[in-house]
Amino acid sequence: MFKTLSFITSHPLTRDRPLSAIGRFVRWQVVSRLKQEVKFDWIEGSKLIVRNGMTGATGNIYCGLHEFSDMAFLLHFLRPGDLFVDVGANIGSYTVLASAVCGADTIAVEPDPVTMRSLKKNIAANGIGDAVTAIEAAVGREEGEVSFTVGLDTVNQVAGAGHTNTRKVRVVRLDDLLRGRSPAFIKLDVEGYEAEVIGGAREALKNPSLLAIETESRDEEVLSKLRDAGFVEYGYDPFSRQISECSGQASNALFLRAADVVARRLSGAQPRKLLHNII
Repeated sequence: MFKTLSFITSHPLTRDRPLSAIGRFVRWQVVSRLKQEVKFDWIEGSKLIVRNGMTGATGNIYCGLHEFSDMAFLLHFLRPGDLFVDVGANIGSYTVLASAVCGADTIAVEPDPVTMRSLKKNIAANGIGDAVTAIEAAVGREEGEVSFTVGLDTVNQVAGAGHTNTRKVRVVRLDDLLRGRSPAFIKLDVEGYEAEVIGGAREALKNPSLLAIETESRDEEVLSKLRDAGFVEYGYDPFSRQISECSGQASNALFLRAADVVARRLSGAQPRKLLHNII
């Protein structure tokens, strides 16, 4: 609990009003024990269906955006008609922001069947079924199967030697999923499997329409392939809407190509209301 309260009181959207955020935290602790699932109003009419124990999603309840700079970048960058690819979509927080708020099309990929049911509920709750293609699979270098963990919420992952509670899931290549479609933005949340995903995305990386990639991993293979494709790591300040070259300064890494084009998009984005903030 101390870790959660520290997160709430230091979050950029709530640190100036921590008591309000703590109040949302307390209310959630009560309501989530009375109801199996809770649908809450999120941003600009969007909805999110959340259960107790969904750590990433509950951060959105407490603080507006669980991953502030990453989610705010998406809100400022995407436009109607863009294609967003959400690899490791979990219950669909990014997918909802992309399609329900920004009006973009989304390919949402999630290998865990239990989590996929929650993802589909959030797609339905927001009426974005026509904009979102949900695919139950892992994404990797080659088609096939892989062992995947069970019951670890946001940190379910391709199983390693120490994992015992696992199931087999199918693996698809990102280039095959796209089938010639041109994404503007790809988000990778695959718990250390990023190099495998990038290995199956050779054509996607060549496509000049792809301007932004967010990923947790900075391992050398990932960095090398992204640099070869012309991507540079940047940080993003949602309040000023400024990007700046950086290296390893955030929990997730943001890689941009044609940064001048991205910067113009960001500066021209419509304002977004988040709790008591306008960004």
